[in-house]
Amino acid sequence: MFQRILVSVSDKTGLVDFIRPYANAGARIVSSGGTAKVLMGAGMQVTEVSDYTGFPECMDGRVKTLHPKVHMGLLYRPDKAEDLDLLSQHEVLPFDLVVANLYPYEAAKAKGETGDDLIEYIDIGGPSLLRAAAKNFKNVCVVCDPSDYSWVAGKQATLSLDDRKYLAAKVFQMTSAYDQMIAKDFYQEQKSLTEKSAPFLLNAQHFSTLRYGENPQQKAWWYQSAQQGLHRAQILQGKPLSYNNILDLQAACATVRLFKEPTAVAIKHNNPCGIASNDNKTQALSLALKSDPVSVFGGIIAVNFKIDAIEAEMFGEIFLECIIAPEISQEALDVFAKKKNLRILRWPEMKNFKLDCEFRTIDGGVLMQDTDEVLEDVTHWQFIGETPDSEVLKDLHFAWRACAALKSNAISVCKGQQTLGLGMGQVNRVDAVKQALQRSQDFHPHAGNKILASDAFFPFADSIQIAAQSGVKWLIQPGGSVKDDEVIAAVKKLQLNMVLTGRRHFRH
Repeated sequence: MFQRILVSVSDKTGLVDFIRPYANAGARIVSSGGTAKVLMGAGMQVTEVSDYTGFPECMDGRVKTLHPKVHMGLLYRPDKAEDLDLLSQHEVLPFDLVVANLYPYEAAKAKGETGDDLIEYIDIGGPSLLRAAAKNFKNVCVVCDPSDYSWVAGKQATLSLDDRKYLAAKVFQMTSAYDQMIAKDFYQEQKSLTEKSAPFLLNAQHFSTLRYGENPQQKAWWYQSAQQGLHRAQILQGKPLSYNNILDLQAACATVRLFKEPTAVAIKHNNPCGIASNDNKTQALSLALKSDPVSVFGGIIAVNFKIDAIEAEMFGEIFLECIIAPEISQEALDVFAKKKNLRILRWPEMKNFKLDCEFRTIDGGVLMQDTDEVLEDVTHWQFIGETPDSEVLKDLHFAWRACAALKSNAISVCKGQQTLGLGMGQVNRVDAVKQALQRSQDFHPHAGNKILASDAFFPFADSIQIAAQSGVKWLIQPGGSVKDDEVIAAVKKLQLNMVLTGRRHFRH
């Protein structure tokens, strides 16, 4: 068993049960202030760090474990006679186990701590002793994650070198993520950041290992980069999430977040296939499911409202992979229970979560950008033709947001705050127009006065002519093409109406 243990933790979950067997076996335990009180309160014999080093904890706890007698006991090399002589000469304890974790900086920030008060949650001694122990993993076992207590205790006598190296790797991962989290906050507080090169800050920790990736032959893992996020969603029933499920859930939550009204979104292969908003949440869900009743099969549904039994019943015989909502009633769960494999997720924070930036991997590097935003303000919109009434303006807003959620080239055809046909991922815009209009004709043949939104400008007037032939009366697009005059002339000639937003929402 471990005989010389250094303990200094902020998160004391499971600590007493982990340390007690060593204390009972006579291990020498050295611990810092708050941790020492907890262990002594549990009846263990503990030497406080200040008594061990002969130097008091000072500066309101800023300096506790930063002392040669601590770090010499972490970095010693038992095969070096001069190291052992130094330990003996200075009465230094050669630790064989270190248990430590870091000040809860992120949690303090989430509780509203700011400025100098938040800075006091930046740990210095903790990362230093953890890194020292991890560097010397061959001689010092280091545990920084309470979730590892049970298995370390279970095989303490047979911990292999690989086990120790794994625990050391977790330390370097933790301290790296901790530093990047703080660096990100410091960078974001600089108003002049846009004048400098943006830092690459990806603070991620392993959350779960997935069965496989996009295809069965690919390994996959889920990492979390913030305290809040999709990983906080509670799976209430169904099988574990797959890699593709998670991607589709992300697309669904990001899309439904574009809308403030009660809204339902159906996602298939990372693209919306049905979106609808309505003051009546039941009607919103009904319209979304009817937007494209073929593509919704095998898809994922996200809503920004509470699902009750009446909404749960509406899914009927539709095969779906997942349903996610901020709240789900027990009555609705009773209905869903009839479909054992259907994954049901509850994520209360889904409506308010804000993604700061996006990453894409490329050969030898990473691309980073801040997230796109569909603005509420429309004072910059330019109207060609009629001035829209309140209902048309509402539909224009809806169509514009729906289009922003699609992969480009992207077209949304809408009416009554319901998508009638969506075209996405085409290599030319006219094909996206044809795809969206064909779906609209297939599923909503009697819809008239339709609105067509394009995520980027129309390079030619051909799309305008096709739209006019299919019952479109309003178009909304950013404009900015060298052919804008030609497109506007076609709109006027065909007696259509158009909005130029001046802002593109292209998703490559």
